[in-house]
Amino acid sequence: MEVQRVQSIASLSKHANTIPSEFIRSENEQPAATTVHGAVLAVPVINIGGDSDEREIIELISEASRDWGIFQVVNHGIPDEIISKLQKVGRDFFELPKEEKEIIAKTHESGIEGYGTNLQKEIEGKKGWVDHLFHKIWPISAINYKFWPKNPHSYREATEEYGQRLREVSNKLLKWLSLGLGLEEQELKMAMGGDDIVFLMKINYYPPCPPTCTPSEWWPTPTCRPSPSRRANEVQGLQVFRDEHWYDVEYIPNALIIHIGDQIEILSNGKYKAVFHRTTVNKDSTRMSWPVFLEPPPEFEIGPIPKLVNEQSPPKYKTKKYKDYVYCKLNKLPQ
Repeated sequence: MEVQRVQSIASLSKHANTIPSEFIRSENEQPAATTVHGAVLAVPVINIGGDSDEREIIELISEASRDWGIFQVVNHGIPDEIISKLQKVGRDFFELPKEEKEIIAKTHESGIEGYGTNLQKEIEGKKGWVDHLFHKIWPISAINYKFWPKNPHSYREATEEYGQRLREVSNKLLKWLSLGLGLEEQELKMAMGGDDIVFLMKINYYPPCPPTCTPSEWWPTPTCRPSPSRRANEVQGLQVFRDEHWYDVEYIPNALIIHIGDQIEILSNGKYKAVFHRTTVNKDSTRMSWPVFLEPPPEFEIGPIPKLVNEQSPPKYKTKKYKDYVYCKLNKLPQ
């Protein structure tokens, strides 16, 4: 049976001036009704380049991770042209004919990797207004190039170049996050899998849609994975839940948006907080984003780091294999 893609549905809906009901949430959940309008949330912005003092960087990152669960980094060392190349090849892929994109469609056997539409178990039968492309970009042993587009021809080069630079930034961030917990600089990274940490890229494609559309990444609990970076085109869409309200997040061109996800919250025994966020769509413009998730290997056990557990701070989370955690998360099962 042919899978319906949101990009195709959007094209038909534009001419019909309506969208299928499964993409429309109840009025009290629609972003237009639940967002604080006229206010843009200025999440912490941290300069990690140039002559910035490392002790100050560690303090700022630790404070943001404990209080916000999200921050933006600037002067991160990834040149604008490398980001532009990544975005261009992603846009070019989604502008290909549907038949060509379907060549690398995900299958039951492929798991999360590949071109697709549905990701999580649907809530109340509602679907997200988004198509996506998932594939691993590191380590080499985890990469399956079957799910990397062959067209555009420069896709692999642009993605590998960005991935190399992103790993350099991620290693710094993990070091600073670790030191902010009072650990040795490599302890947090090792507790996530060390050199076997998997970098999983996801390209999101959100076609134009009325404000009644389902939020396309609706997380009723914190995000599934620690996401070190999220790149987006110029179309605003990221929102964060803070002080019992949803706010738009300030857009800073070519900054990296750092999300603290569930795994880092678990490893820190709750000292760092996973961010509660969602992505909305735009009624006039296509929005795209390029999050990269840092994942422990599937068989790797994740739980509170022993040094962060004591009588005053007993373990708040179970220790379990990462693959079991993901299964429960995507299927809306209790952890």
